[in-house]
Amino acid sequence: MAAAGIDPFLIDAATYLGAAVVAVPLFNRLGLGSVVGYLVAGAVIGPYGLGFIDNAQSALHFAEFGVVLLLFVIGLELEPSRLWRLRSEIFGLGLLQVMLTAVLLAGGIYMMGWMSLNSAIVVGGALALSSTAFAIQILRERGDLTKPYGDRAFSILLFQDLSIVPLLAMVSFLSPWHHSDGTNPISSIATGIAAIILLVVVGHYLLRPLFHVIASTKADEIFTAAALLVVVGSALAMQLAGLSMALGAFLAGVLLAESEFRHQLEVDIEPFRGLLLGLLFIAVGMSVAWPLIADNLHIVVLGALGLVLLKFGVITALARLFRSPWRDALRIGAVLGQGGEFGFVLFTVAITAGLLTQNEAFLLTAIVTATMALTPLAMLAAVRLSPKSKTDMTGVESAENAEAATVVIAGFGRFGQVVARILKQRGYDVVLIDSSPDRIRLARSFGNKVYFGDLRRGELMRVIGVDKAKAVILCSDDASANGQAAKMLRQEFPHLQIMVRVHDRVAELELRKAGADVAVREMFESAVVMAREALNRFGDGEMADEIIDEFRRRDAELLRYQSEFGAQGGYEKMREDFDLKDG
Repeated sequence: MAAAGIDPFLIDAATYLGAAVVAVPLFNRLGLGSVVGYLVAGAVIGPYGLGFIDNAQSALHFAEFGVVLLLFVIGLELEPSRLWRLRSEIFGLGLLQVMLTAVLLAGGIYMMGWMSLNSAIVVGGALALSSTAFAIQILRERGDLTKPYGDRAFSILLFQDLSIVPLLAMVSFLSPWHHSDGTNPISSIATGIAAIILLVVVGHYLLRPLFHVIASTKADEIFTAAALLVVVGSALAMQLAGLSMALGAFLAGVLLAESEFRHQLEVDIEPFRGLLLGLLFIAVGMSVAWPLIADNLHIVVLGALGLVLLKFGVITALARLFRSPWRDALRIGAVLGQGGEFGFVLFTVAITAGLLTQNEAFLLTAIVTATMALTPLAMLAAVRLSPKSKTDMTGVESAENAEAATVVIAGFGRFGQVVARILKQRGYDVVLIDSSPDRIRLARSFGNKVYFGDLRRGELMRVIGVDKAKAVILCSDDASANGQAAKMLRQEFPHLQIMVRVHDRVAELELRKAGADVAVREMFESAVVMAREALNRFGDGEMADEIIDEFRRRDAELLRYQSEFGAQGGYEKMREDFDLKDG
């Protein structure tokens, strides 16, 4: 009971956040991963633990939007060409995994006499699904999402998400209280296909122009609001068509994957995704009925172990069938061996349909939760037991990414354009960042790889791959932004080569102190060229090189003095030296 005058929402928020802050670092240190920490935190604070939070279902329903945000971010990372390349894994490997696992589970449950055939079919289908949020979180934490085995694991997960709608329809069809409501299944399928086509067409023609308009306002909070609106709108459109909300968000992400806004969108959505997924796992942990588990502990333990082993075996065998190396096949089986969060939804629907009792659903929820807790251990075991291949390609993806982002140029104005053209002419692969939609449109029209974003945001630079680049060249027209970016980059990427365009000598001194390796005054070289032309036209062309070399020497010496004695002190030191020499 909350004390008088205290908002219960604040108490719940403090409880959730406090549990996460304590549990997640602890379980990360133990090597079990953040997800297990969230699950344990939920079990402790939930209605069957210490009872700090009474209603787990409301939190679970709200936090499921974290999966929607997760699929949007994944879509941003999947260019359509890559998605097309994975089509055989999605509709081949994914289809076989869901069908074979569901048949084996349903057949085993029915033959053991634990449930009726209809109930066993529903439970088998629910348990065949893995946790998209859980598996992808592990792959992202390990940096394996874009590796070959990560591609195949994601392909299976994507098909599982596509299976949600037919599984829900199957629950309704198998219900003992099933009566035809006159709905034509062909009509429902056609509606779903039409909704997908409409979303793709609308997204293709409207999303990029929308973000160009939003970006031109220079209002960061509105850009974030627009990103969330796209996610919510696409999810709502799919739900209205009777499809998965996550599928709509995923399609919206894919449509923006080749746009210049993809990295900024990912950075803006990431905090919401992380918090909501954490809340989702806490809510799952809260749903575990400990008294029931204590009375049926053997069922939960054996059920969890049996499910993990069965799915591990099936998925590993199928991965080998699709020619994955043993090393990759074992890891795919380990990362997808758990039950999924959508199983909780199917169990709830099955209760309403008369296919499961409340206690059966609670036990199944506990089994799925236990399999999630076992997954990090299974991954550790798979990594240690998997054979070392002589042609092990671990690290190839990161090496390719490092080569792809050889030089990052922030700012594509007049200065940045010249730098980029020279480096590209030599054969370097250049990645551009700018905050002007007009300059971005111009740069992309010449075939440049350019992204929208603020060069001062470290998380954006990290997503683009700055830590793997040869150098970052800061060429923005905004001198203050260049200075702030240089300081941030030096702090977060201490080994990075940082080159900065500066306005004048004072700015150059400041930027060198801030950690810039190279600082170039924007007017200096053009002024030197102008002076050389003047000397040539005045008849001093033969002495021009000597004069300019001496000027450069004196200018460099003045810069050294000013860095040591300050701007005015440096001038006085130079006068003193030249007075001595002249005297």
